[in-house]
Amino acid sequence: MDLSGIYPPVTTPFTATAEVDYGKLEENLHKLGTLPFRGFVVQGSNGEFPFLTSSERLEVVSRARQALPKDKLLLAGSGCESTQATVEMTVSMAQVGADAAMVVTPCYYRGRMSSAALIHHYTKVADLSPVPVVLYSVPANTGLDLPVDAVVTLSQHPNIVGIKDSGGDVTRIGLIVHKTRSQDFQVLAGSAGFLLASYAIGAVGGVCALANVLGSQVCQLERLCLTGQWEDAQKLQHRLIEPNTAVTQRFGIPGLKKTMDWFGYYGGPCRSPLQELSPAQEEALRLDFASNGWL
Repeated sequence: MDLSGIYPPVTTPFTATAEVDYGKLEENLHKLGTLPFRGFVVQGSNGEFPFLTSSERLEVVSRARQALPKDKLLLAGSGCESTQATVEMTVSMAQVGADAAMVVTPCYYRGRMSSAALIHHYTKVADLSPVPVVLYSVPANTGLDLPVDAVVTLSQHPNIVGIKDSGGDVTRIGLIVHKTRSQDFQVLAGSAGFLLASYAIGAVGGVCALANVLGSQVCQLERLCLTGQWEDAQKLQHRLIEPNTAVTQRFGIPGLKKTMDWFGYYGGPCRSPLQELSPAQEEALRLDFASNGWL
């Protein structure tokens, strides 16, 4: 499976009464589907998957597959805390249309999540998954970096095709690319803020929250990197750093959803306990986009 390209990790729209709004999900995907993305991630961190029931998670995958063109890859976040639950969710998501499973590190018992434990977990999931598996390391949310030695070992599994690394440590990304170079293993940057650096060091694409609102710009950055237009790429990358930080670590999903409302998509509310932005936060968010020429 060729993962090369840009993927927006789509948000889960909710109604005012906190029900999943599948109609708005389909509308957003129809609009995003016109952009030159390789595919889409559903039920990633931006999809608020910890707040969804199992049946909601599966329905989101099913509706997304139906709403998207067949040539767009659908990566579905199937990670759960236990290996057994992750296997079951992965199989179910494959049955409703996921092309690949993106599996986040289990983290509740992070003190016991040694390389050996994580290798065992992912090997079992990959052995039993009917679709290819993408490893997912997101230390900002899990407090856990998937160790490089574990990634290298897992890269040898025939059904593990790559990793989404959201940690932002370019040295680590380069080392993973280097250490897995003899395997058919692909690295995706987990954010638009270090996309240029990731391409420069051997990544093949990115899963970028910012692509939900500045999709054509993130795809343009991809093209500039792939065609070696590094000076133009650098200028564009610089203008994406503050907006990217704003919709990720600074204001999170409430910030991303607010921005989606500004850019013609449906953002809407988050599920509790995530709270909407205060007026002051909203103003700071707007400034991060306006000062870089995007609003």
